[in-house]
Amino acid sequence: MESVREYLERLPKEIQGLIYLVSNTAEDLGCKVYLVGGFVRDLILGVKNFDLDVVVEGDGIEFAGKLAEKLNKKLVYHKRFGTATLGDKEFKIDIASARRETYEYPGSLPKVSFGKISDDLARRDFTINAMAVDISKADFGRLVDQFDGKKDLEKGLIRILHNLSFFDDPTRILRAIRFKERFNFKFEKKTLRLLKEAVKENLLEKVNPHRLRDELILILKETRPLRCIYRIKRICGFKFIHPELILKDLGFLKKIEKRILWFKKNLSKERELDSWLIYFIGLLNTLDKKQTIFVLKSFAFRKGERKRVISYKEKIDSVIKKLKEKTLSPHQIFKILGPLSYEAIISVLAKTDQKIVTKRIGDFLKVYNKIKISVKGSDLKNLGVKPGPEFKRILRQTLYRKINGIIKTKEEEIEFLKSKIKKIQIKDDYRNTECDFADSKE
Repeated sequence: MESVREYLERLPKEIQGLIYLVSNTAEDLGCKVYLVGGFVRDLILGVKNFDLDVVVEGDGIEFAGKLAEKLNKKLVYHKRFGTATLGDKEFKIDIASARRETYEYPGSLPKVSFGKISDDLARRDFTINAMAVDISKADFGRLVDQFDGKKDLEKGLIRILHNLSFFDDPTRILRAIRFKERFNFKFEKKTLRLLKEAVKENLLEKVNPHRLRDELILILKETRPLRCIYRIKRICGFKFIHPELILKDLGFLKKIEKRILWFKKNLSKERELDSWLIYFIGLLNTLDKKQTIFVLKSFAFRKGERKRVISYKEKIDSVIKKLKEKTLSPHQIFKILGPLSYEAIISVLAKTDQKIVTKRIGDFLKVYNKIKISVKGSDLKNLGVKPGPEFKRILRQTLYRKINGIIKTKEEEIEFLKSKIKKIQIKDDYRNTECDFADSKE
């Protein structure tokens, strides 16, 4: 009986504490409990991964409720699959009942029934993800490895569990590529042959687009997604996304990677960038706007994600054209780029090598977009301006002058406001005089 207890003892004390709490909860309920899947794989590899995947031989929902009480954390249930999630920014625990899965046809969602840990491991994708660590008190640290996943980890092999694995769930084609490239592993010979057979049957095109979306996002969130993209291009192409999508080369995507790395080095403290969405913009580069909208809708991307991708498609040419103009003031650059998301802006940056355009985008990101005015709505109210369109227009004009360097201090902002307000009052007095004159004529 092989034990990986020493691996568990290398984890941070906080994570060890969580694992012992899970173990104690199983003892209270009289059931067996295991750490499974990616957590076990990364534990053996020495890769940092503190999201716990827990499988219970018994009622996972009841177990999760008990554990949530002990941790005083909010619990999210997924009753259809007998699973639950709890945690916060510090940690996450996914809890499931040990289960069997059967598939009616390729790409269908599985039918689920309860089972033992051996059943649960047998339903998984690859041997390296089909290991479990028993953390029940009696057998704490015992490795359950019925498919020799540890040996495949040592050999650096991606191996499926059975001959119909890719046919049962074609998304495993994408998952196999993701793990291969992440760990720099090789496909076991039979696995590669079966993968290619599944590709020839166009099985990915039969999968629900929503499931493909989730796999794509995971691929694009990898540390080096271009390796995965290149491998997908070679093995199966991207027609499962759209029949017209042909990735001719990785040129644009390589530029995207370069610009993302530049942003992370220089501006990562400013805000978090959805890098995966920029790679997705690059992936859809050869599609026109109509085709892009079709993909976004059929794959059910979120509204905010769709908006950012479409805004890039719509504005890329006009934005580059405007930024190439010989004379542009800082506030004019701000007006061109301000309406765009950072993801769209980085995509524009990757699309052009023209120095004047790249410099202006850099100036916007590093300088202009950080400039804020000190005066607030309350300051305008104190000066006698009523809230409304005029209110916003004056504040916007103040900001533009500050971006242009004409205004530098709050005192100068207030002086500018006073001058604008005075002009408005003169116009209002003039209008009132005209009205009074018209009334007297009547």
